[in-house]
Amino acid sequence: MSKRKALFFDIDGTLLSEVTKTVPESAKKALSLARSLGHLVFINTGRSYGEIGQVRHIAEVDGWLCGCGTYVESEGKTLLNRLMSVQQVQRIARLAVDCDADIFLEGPGVCYYCSQSGRMPFGQQLRKNFGNTIEWLDPEAVCGEINKFCILTDSQSDRAGLFRDLDLDIAVIDRGEGFYECVPEGFTKATAIDVVLETYGLTLEDAYVFGDSTNDIAMFEHVPNAVLMGKHSPELEPYASFLTKNVEQDGIWYAMEKLGLLSEEV
Repeated sequence: MSKRKALFFDIDGTLLSEVTKTVPESAKKALSLARSLGHLVFINTGRSYGEIGQVRHIAEVDGWLCGCGTYVESEGKTLLNRLMSVQQVQRIARLAVDCDADIFLEGPGVCYYCSQSGRMPFGQQLRKNFGNTIEWLDPEAVCGEINKFCILTDSQSDRAGLFRDLDLDIAVIDRGEGFYECVPEGFTKATAIDVVLETYGLTLEDAYVFGDSTNDIAMFEHVPNAVLMGKHSPELEPYASFLTKNVEQDGIWYAMEKLGLLSEEV
């Protein structure tokens, strides 16, 4: 076990408050102090690398693990970029449109949506959240680099047909309320952590993960030091080693201080 630790943080609901839409100053201070002590700090998010431009400013970090484990960058170097084939992406995009679902294709550059109507409120919000990083494309015209995709469904969607015909090598994360995060099989937030640990010669015991939602389950199952935010999905509770406070209650600082990550002796 090394004195140097690798810390992995989810964004939404963990670092970034879903109430204030900001990162508490205490969290920024905690991450900065941890880095000054020699620890490595990474963002581990479901967002693709193409989406993080809007959140790069939230904290100073050593690297980004994006797209649920499909893209890893550390100290400015790309360690992993797992791309889906163009043919597979086109087929899945057409399937989603034919099943009256809203689909968002996410990659290291520009992201795309293939459903013109955008009748679902959450889909409309996602289009706004993506901002200038997203474009509309007909399914057959998709040719850019794609790591993963998200699907939105409602009562008008053929959900059963969609998932019946979806490729078997796609892992589906049910985020609730008809929202599904879809990732190539074998890639998760946990596998991305392994890439980082191997790069720096660290072990799982040297890693700490911080999260709050169901797409954090893989890293919570994988890493023994798992910090669960006060407001969280109950599915994570069996794997948590430490329960902290809500984001707005300085939960990041509280956990890192209690776990000794803000002092020279860990």
